[in-house]
Amino acid sequence: MTSRVKHDSPEFAAIAEQGTILRCQVGSGLHGTAVLGQDDRDELGICVEPPSHVIGLKRFEQYIFRTQPEGVRSGPGDLDLTVYSLRKWLRLALNGNPTVLLPLFVPETEIVAIDELGAELRENAHRIVSRVAGLRFLGYSRAQRERMLGLRGKAGRQELIEKYGFDTKFAMHMVRLGVQGVELLETGRITLPVPEPWLGWLRDLRQGRKTRDEALEAAESLEHRLDELVRGASPLPEEPDTGWVDAWLVQAYLRAWKMP
Repeated sequence: MTSRVKHDSPEFAAIAEQGTILRCQVGSGLHGTAVLGQDDRDELGICVEPPSHVIGLKRFEQYIFRTQPEGVRSGPGDLDLTVYSLRKWLRLALNGNPTVLLPLFVPETEIVAIDELGAELRENAHRIVSRVAGLRFLGYSRAQRERMLGLRGKAGRQELIEKYGFDTKFAMHMVRLGVQGVELLETGRITLPVPEPWLGWLRDLRQGRKTRDEALEAAESLEHRLDELVRGASPLPEEPDTGWVDAWLVQAYLRAWKMP
């Protein structure tokens, strides 16, 4: 019987630290939607794992560190860190995962660590991003709406529901994903933090100064535009440049391992 992989083990921590090529902030602080004194810090890293975990029997896909134990919600001052192997990160990025794509676009002030390979990744965002990402942004936005409406997963944050009548954080993420998905498919980039006038709108929503109906109306409009872009209105390619990515990925591992 196969034992359960411990993604937070000391072995995985060492692999993540020694092989990091890019690490940055990815949470509300990056988007500009954090409420002072109420948010934790989310970071995402990318690393090249050693040959023993690629060629041999061992495997490394990600290292996870949380200040709080599993099952306990993070709070102010806590750190939530996920470091993916470069191979896994690229698989997720090519599939358009909204959070995974953020390291391609974060401002330099939000970068914790970067090397030559990490810089090359950021320089080639246009080869990784495609209209496929629009489908992921649509899916994630709709998932946040279902959570806000109590149709998916656990009940929302009770303190927000009691104060505002609905989970304003779910609502904010629902609209934010629509805003960023539309920008990405229109321009090939994501501006971080979210630019005005949407930033002020999102902050107002999170702090209960917008209604649930206003949030749903905004999300519906953004989803409609995103659907148009996915169907062909976007200037982005229909699919990512997987040929370039595959060739670069092989060379990246060989270079990191200092092999000819």
